[in-house]
Amino acid sequence: MPAPTKLLAFDTSTEWLSVAVRHGEHLLSRTSAGGAQASSSLIPLIQELLAEAGLAMAELDAIAFGRGPGSFTGLRTACSVAQGLGFGAGVRLLPVDTLHAVAEEARHRFGATRVVALLDARMDELYAAHYDFGQPARSEAEPLLLSPEQVQVPPGWALAGNVFAAYGARLPAATACHEVLPAAEAMLRLAPELLAAGGGVPPAQAWPLYVRDKVAQTTEERAALKATRATGPT
Repeated sequence: MPAPTKLLAFDTSTEWLSVAVRHGEHLLSRTSAGGAQASSSLIPLIQELLAEAGLAMAELDAIAFGRGPGSFTGLRTACSVAQGLGFGAGVRLLPVDTLHAVAEEARHRFGATRVVALLDARMDELYAAHYDFGQPARSEAEPLLLSPEQVQVPPGWALAGNVFAAYGARLPAATACHEVLPAAEAMLRLAPELLAAGGGVPPAQAWPLYVRDKVAQTTEERAALKATRATGPT
């Protein structure tokens, strides 16, 4: 099977929206505010980039999207848009782990080859996964939901993600810390290998990846967490 050369990718798992299109050697990308605005701005942005690239939706080899973990609303937005476009145009979908995209962005921009990818899960927790780019394109373990203190950083590994402003002082030491997000361009770089490995699926089989099944804390839980922070570890 020839390598895919016409690809669309997007991610809405964080507070930023990222969209990218590859047409042969040409790459176009946009980043804008996400969050609550993502559901209204994602499709117009996709249409704008496809038009700029001279591509029709049905010409795409695949549509990659950030499947999670991340914001519940953001993941549902990305998945529903991907499914709608895939069904409508008859294009296969490529669900990409957002933590994998974080690690790939750190590899591409900073040369990090062993990366602990981290995304802010709110509620005083992080999503985490380890990626070694000397190994096949996969996570060494399923994404985990951890407190900052529970993150494990093997010697020589770097940290990458969007967690340092909020949790940097509570994270273990690492060889480097890279502030990056799960960019759509990173998904385009990952796409050929993931598709070759059988990662493409029909729209009906494309789903978000939820690591947490709870989106808010109770009043009692918030009070307990505040008390724990005030007293420190016992």
